[in-house]
Amino acid sequence: MSALAAALRKEALIQWRSRAQLLAVYLFGAASLLLFSFAIGPDSAALRQHSAGFLWLALLLSSTLSLAESFGHEMENRAFEGLLLLGAGPRSLYYGKALSNWAQLSLVGIGLVPVMVVLYDAGTPRIPSLVAVIVLGTSGLSAPGTLYAAMTAQARARQTLLPLLLFPLVVPVLLASVKASSLVILGDPMGQMGSWILLLVAFDLIHWSLCGLLFGRVVED
Repeated sequence: MSALAAALRKEALIQWRSRAQLLAVYLFGAASLLLFSFAIGPDSAALRQHSAGFLWLALLLSSTLSLAESFGHEMENRAFEGLLLLGAGPRSLYYGKALSNWAQLSLVGIGLVPVMVVLYDAGTPRIPSLVAVIVLGTSGLSAPGTLYAAMTAQARARQTLLPLLLFPLVVPVLLASVKASSLVILGDPMGQMGSWILLLVAFDLIHWSLCGLLFGRVVED
């Protein structure tokens, strides 16, 4: 537990020192939402209908920027190997990094909600439910995203390679997040929300457990 706390403290310091990167990721997501709104045009009904899908598409694209660079500091001067030599377990390092990525993506996603409301006329009184969906969905992106970010950290084309590996894997969490967010915004007369939330929770539990177990093999190779 102390190793995980130390890893979380390290990640908090890194995030604070690179807070400009978080702002850049958020601005990229906001710009993506703006461009997507141009594709629909001035049809307010269509904009609202597709708002959840565009929100998650913008968040997915933004996530590749933050995840691809998440191991940049550790790979400088072989700092990651130094952490392992100092006795930090791979699993603690993984969960520290994954939790940090989750927090960052959740903040970006929550910050994009006002932009979506303004551009897509997608206001909803169920903001807490939408925030809960964003937290669960970004959890599903962060767990495998952190693992694949470690796998591609030393590749020159990591900005291209990471999406190619990650996007096919996160199709279920993306689909569930879009559907659940759409039900929050447009209403849920058929009571379908519970099924999509259950899918998100199952995906999160499986990948947070499995990726933590596999991370040791990844860093050893």
